[in-house]
Parts: sequence; C-alpha cells; structure tokens
Amino acid sequence: MSFGQNLQFLWKMRNKMTQEELAEKMGVSRQTVSKWELDTVYPEMDKVVELCNIFSC
Repeated sequence: MSFGQNLQFLWKMRNKMTQEELAEKMGVSRQTVSKWELDTVYPEMDKVVELCNIFSC
C-alpha cells in the first residue's frame, strides 16, 4: 500500500471523517490532504507525526 492508500484507509475506516475534517485537524487545506492521498506530494515529517497521533499508529 502506498502512503496515500494508507491515509485513505485510516481516515475512512478508523475515524470516519471527511477530507475537510482531517485537513482542519492538521491545519492544512483539503486540497493538501487530497494530494497526500494521490501520492503527488508527501507531508513534512511534523505532519506525519501529527497523523500518527490522530490515528494512534
């Protein structure tokens, strides 16, 4: 699984939140979350750590 596929799985299955809700929690735009999911860009390390905290992984 790619980073984007894993991210989609986590936010849809674990927390059932929307892209917009995740973006709001992360302090980024919904478009940024979309780009992460499409593997066109990757988050900076501090955002990866924040994602791990949100999804307890």
